[in-house]
Amino acid sequence: MGTDDTLERLLAGNRRHVESLPDDYFADVQTGQHPPVVAVCCSDSRVSHEGMWGIDRPGAVFTPSNIGNQVWDDDGGDRIVDGGVLYPIHHTGTDTVAVVGHTGCGAVTAAYRVATGEDPPGPRGVDKWVDMLVPVVEEALESGRIDREGDDEAVINRLVEYNVDHQARSLCAADEVPDRVDVYGFVYDFQGVYGDRPGRTYLVTVDGETDPDVLADRVPDGYESTVRSLLYDNGADD
Repeated sequence: MGTDDTLERLLAGNRRHVESLPDDYFADVQTGQHPPVVAVCCSDSRVSHEGMWGIDRPGAVFTPSNIGNQVWDDDGGDRIVDGGVLYPIHHTGTDTVAVVGHTGCGAVTAAYRVATGEDPPGPRGVDKWVDMLVPVVEEALESGRIDREGDDEAVINRLVEYNVDHQARSLCAADEVPDRVDVYGFVYDFQGVYGDRPGRTYLVTVDGETDPDVLADRVPDGYESTVRSLLYDNGADD
């Protein structure tokens, strides 16, 4: 597909978007926003950041994203909570954070290969984010929770879940995040790794809690099957 063809697709897609909107679509958010949730997702073309929640209106979810759904950034050598996460918490009244990883994550794969000495350096703008994930991967490999005897795909998906948990725990411990804020961790599964319903988000941690039995008691009735873990066997049925 040429550049002109791509541009035409973008413009035509936006035209369809505009024509599909009701007249009052932006009425409630034209002068401000108060999203109840900030969802930190991985930058990946296969992961629809609003679509996964069935969102069909503006202002419902604040959606920062980056390589590896990381909640932090590097500031002159100091690791700080990313502004995309903190802005809605401190300026729009948001009181819930959802950290969303996904199966088959390329960023986690890259960090794993760096941690195991398999990958050469890449572009600096990419390496910055991959390098911030490497200590998480190293911690995971040393934790005893990652079975490295399986194939690489199984290892990567366990590392994905570990990273979601690590990012969520980091937010829970951060001074910049008020105690009123709930922190959920999910893995978006489009490969049938956690169950047979591609596109489902599986809950793997809530405010630092990772025990699937405890989490199953916390979800609303009828949603118990959305609690699943590759790191902590809960035997849930899909």
